[in-house]
Amino acid sequence: MQASSEDGSSRRRGPLAWSPGSPSCSPRRPEARREPGGLALVAVGGQGRRELAPQSDLDLLLLFEGGGAPTEVAEALWYPIWDEGLKLGHAVRSVRDTLSLASSDLDTATSLLSVRHICGDEALSVELAERAGTNWRRRGRGWIERLATSVEQRHRDAGEVAFALEPDLKEARGGLRDVHALSWAVAAGAQPAGSPLVGLREEHDVLFEVRVELHRVQGRPGDTLVLQEQDAVAARLGDADADALMARVAAAGRRIAISSDEAWYDMASRVRSRSARDRVMGETCVRGNRVSLTDEMRPPRDPFAMLDVAVAAAREGKRISHTTLNALVGAPRPPEEWPDDARGRLVELLLTGHGSTAVIEVLQLRGLWTRLLPEWHPAICRPQRNAFHRYTVDRHLLETAAVASELTHLVPRPDLLVIAALLHDIGKAYPELGDHSQQGARIAEGMARRMGFPSTDVATISCLVEHHLLMADVATRRDLEDPATAELVAASWPPRSGWRCCTP
Repeated sequence: MQASSEDGSSRRRGPLAWSPGSPSCSPRRPEARREPGGLALVAVGGQGRRELAPQSDLDLLLLFEGGGAPTEVAEALWYPIWDEGLKLGHAVRSVRDTLSLASSDLDTATSLLSVRHICGDEALSVELAERAGTNWRRRGRGWIERLATSVEQRHRDAGEVAFALEPDLKEARGGLRDVHALSWAVAAGAQPAGSPLVGLREEHDVLFEVRVELHRVQGRPGDTLVLQEQDAVAARLGDADADALMARVAAAGRRIAISSDEAWYDMASRVRSRSARDRVMGETCVRGNRVSLTDEMRPPRDPFAMLDVAVAAAREGKRISHTTLNALVGAPRPPEEWPDDARGRLVELLLTGHGSTAVIEVLQLRGLWTRLLPEWHPAICRPQRNAFHRYTVDRHLLETAAVASELTHLVPRPDLLVIAALLHDIGKAYPELGDHSQQGARIAEGMARRMGFPSTDVATISCLVEHHLLMADVATRRDLEDPATAELVAASWPPRSGWRCCTP
């Protein structure tokens, strides 16, 4: 026997019974009266939210009033559950002891925000839910600070849903726990701009239904959607194949991650920016801890204004104003042939390193990055099914460019290095065209030409993309002492561009 979900397990069975930002305890019933020595069985945590997956723990709390703990009753409840082989998270406490524990323990405090009465003295359940909610709000600022710290740590430990090839659906950045954390922050009194929870219902349900089917397929606990289970989960959910499934997961994770990032950034900014001063930097400025266009009330005439904003945001380590993003969406589309200064601004953005990744992610979500680089679109959320890659194609390209920016002191042309790094695997977005290195070289050549690079530089970028696997293949498959190996590398690296590596 397995724990069943009251909420359904697939898209065909409708949305979850989930209300963001509000406890999922039973409705208050003033007529409920407490009996002397009352007992109540309540669900908390995920079970309280009605988010049970087949391998989820049952989170149960036996409440009692007066006298000693009802050991016999507890054993009569817990042992049949254990005998069925179910996983049980259980406790037996008074309301007072439960609230005392929740006053210092974040996990307990958040679990009580979803108290749901199951049976027994309902007045006890209502009392616990109301007092837990009141205590949570009363210490709201402190809890929000602790939540923010836990979110950052969890993201560092669990990675990301949108870009990992084997994402943790629950704990990773963009996972279910990010939605829960936002709801807890709102319950504590936070008021992030844009009410982000309202727009995350669909994304939450996508990840939850995948988690349910993952539990069913693997028959054991675990929230990491590993490669070998993706085909089976996709089939159960009616997706065309594993790639289609992972595209849905990545899209949902991306929206949750950015909404979560924006909300926590907004909450932190309200504290930090009280004494901050506006700073103007040409056509951009910093206002209220966000980077903006100096005139963000109307779309800019410059189709490449997005790059100026992105460079400023990456350098300052700040997020872009929502109003500015809306204005950039209304800007003209880039011309077929870029002016030289536009190419320079793109290179400048890539040279900011890892600071550019989160900025480009936001531009990509708003359709601005693919407006700049249309060939990028098929790379979005495209998985790479091999053991040598951790990320989807689009994130892999951004990470490679960021790493390349740290090595520019080794080459005479940093601009060619970072552009080639950005485009080295672009051919993987077009598997129908054949070998990704050769086809990627052709695609990169067209992109570099459109960016306005001179013909010799275009040839260098194309060559770098075509032969980006050469050194790895040589180092792992050939005898480095054999003169034929040197001849092979030399023959594969035509001097047509005049480009050469140099060492300090």
